[in-house]
Amino acid sequence: MALGASSMIRRYGRRAAVRRALFGFGLYLIPIALPAAIPGPRAAEPVRLLMLGDSITAGYGLDHAEALPRRLEALLREAGAAVTVVDAGVSGDTTAGGRSRLDWALADDPQAVIVALGGNDGLRGVPPAETYANLSDILARLKARGLPVLLAGMLAPPNLGADYGREFSETFQRLAREYPEAVFYPFLLDGVAGEPSLNQPDRIHPNARGAEEVARRMLPAVRRLLSKVQGG
Repeated sequence: MALGASSMIRRYGRRAAVRRALFGFGLYLIPIALPAAIPGPRAAEPVRLLMLGDSITAGYGLDHAEALPRRLEALLREAGAAVTVVDAGVSGDTTAGGRSRLDWALADDPQAVIVALGGNDGLRGVPPAETYANLSDILARLKARGLPVLLAGMLAPPNLGADYGREFSETFQRLAREYPEAVFYPFLLDGVAGEPSLNQPDRIHPNARGAEEVARRMLPAVRRLLSKVQGG
């Protein structure tokens, strides 16, 4: 039976409204491609700073947290530098020992190196020419790898005589001249050697206060070293 005009208009209006409603609902069903999340900036990885040394580096007689590498790392971080100091100290090691284990120490893939060897050479009266040859080889190999280096000097004990002491000290001065790209810190135990309150009873190894003082005094030189690290 034919519908009246008004009835048709009402029916058409209802159908149109239904179609509009369904169309609108369908919009919610169509997956909308959202832009991929943009990752935020990653925190910089800490610089790995290797400290190649002997018992002073190894923290002889100290708790792990009191040793020189840990105190140096703490001071650097307090100053805002993201640095991990890798302890490569072996008690009793000479420059010859450091030379022989250099490749092993570099397996930690450091980005900069502190060479703090020579104290045991002086204590044992190793000929300064041998100390020079060992340290020169270490520095040359690190230079070949493109690694920034800090060379920490050492003094011989006075009981070996003035001539030996002078020649021993000159060894480090000569290396500093021959490797001018290296940061030179003339005496690792500056301000600590000979101070009873800063050393253990053996008068050779720094106590906890002494290790803190060594770290504090060498901090500016270490920061110069870190400035040479790419991107530092």
